[in-house]
Amino acid sequence: MNAAPADQIRLLDVQALDVRLQQLAHKRRSLPEHAEIESLTKDLTQLRDLLVAAQTEESDTAREQTKAEQDVDQVRQRAVRDQQRLDSGAITSPKDLENLQREIASLAKRQGDLEDVVLEVMERRESAQERVTELTERVGSVQSRIDDATGRRDAAFESLDGEAATVTKEREVVAGAIPADLLKLYDKLREQQGGIGAAKLYQRTCQGCRQELSITDINDIRAAAPDTVVRCENCRRILVRTAESGL
Repeated sequence: MNAAPADQIRLLDVQALDVRLQQLAHKRRSLPEHAEIESLTKDLTQLRDLLVAAQTEESDTAREQTKAEQDVDQVRQRAVRDQQRLDSGAITSPKDLENLQREIASLAKRQGDLEDVVLEVMERRESAQERVTELTERVGSVQSRIDDATGRRDAAFESLDGEAATVTKEREVVAGAIPADLLKLYDKLREQQGGIGAAKLYQRTCQGCRQELSITDINDIRAAAPDTVVRCENCRRILVRTAESGL
């Protein structure tokens, strides 16, 4: 393949722009905010699970407390009715009076036991409520940190994407001045060779693979016409000759 030396030089300009685009894409993928958001999101998921568990416990203890208080109220009402019967004097049988008094005493003990249950449930509910409050605050704090990191990431995206758009337009202009067949070869090699399709020959060394060319290769390149597109024998990339090639 043949191409004017100036067009071959332009390949280096395109290559530099392509490298910059690769760097911008890598930087976009490697922003520290990515890992930060991922880590915080995991923390948030765990906290939300804990919060749901705490809310469920609070709800369960609330129902348990209501049931226990209802049990206390029922025993209290029955004790009041029995005490009223006892105080009314309507019961005259000694045996009936003894049974009623025994029942009133039993109800009093039962009420005390149930009130202890209510207190124990109230303590568990209060603990669950405190846990809900704590976890709610932690969820809010982590969400705020995620929002902050997301904002920083998006701002970085905007800056990087803006620069990438500018570089892409510049590449289009420079590449537009290069013959189609030469550009096609360059793009093919760039895809095959990790993003580097053309490299400068500098002091007899290929800047693509960093290998010094043999004397035979140097002589072949020195003998080639200026418009001949030469390739590195080591990496097969396009070698662009300049005044610094050492030929």
